[in-house]
Amino acid sequence: MNIKYFQDTDTLYIEFRKGEISETRDLDENTLLDVDASGQIVAMTIEHASDRADIPQFSFELIAA
Repeated sequence: MNIKYFQDTDTLYIEFRKGEISETRDLDENTLLDVDASGQIVAMTIEHASDRADIPQFSFELIAA
């Protein structure tokens, strides 16, 4: 997983896995979902991210199975 925040455009890009994007779906006017040819999620783009998420407070925790 790769997460990038572009402060100049206030865009959050979350890449869940590597793959060729075959389609981009609009979830709403500020959220895009990229899927591969088999419909698996590859990435998500969130515009106006600072208004829609608490970017400075982001944390990640991996829980072992």
